[in-house]
Amino acid sequence: MASATYELIKQAILSRQQVIATYDGHRREMCPHVLGKSKKGDRQALFYQFGGRSSSGLPPCGEWRCIPISGLSNVSVREGEWHTATYSREQTCVMTIEVEVDNF
Repeated sequence: MASATYELIKQAILSRQQVIATYDGHRREMCPHVLGKSKKGDRQALFYQFGGRSSSGLPPCGEWRCIPISGLSNVSVREGEWHTATYSREQTCVMTIEVEVDNF
């Protein structure tokens, strides 16, 4: 299932679509920005979460999340406003990048 999920997120990045998914027991509304592999070789993505819930809470403006693809379930994509913010430091979530949003 992770492979199908990975491909779905890849297409969402290329099309700038929102991803709706469950992670860590919480439904999340996110915009994926970077997809690839971690230092350990696990597939993961850097998302900007703008809606839904999380165990640590979610600021009103949203927050960056580094999420392993294997931890996502109930994944779907939808059209909608693209959410992003300035990433204040060098991105280290995805070390081997397969695809990323233009102008990130």
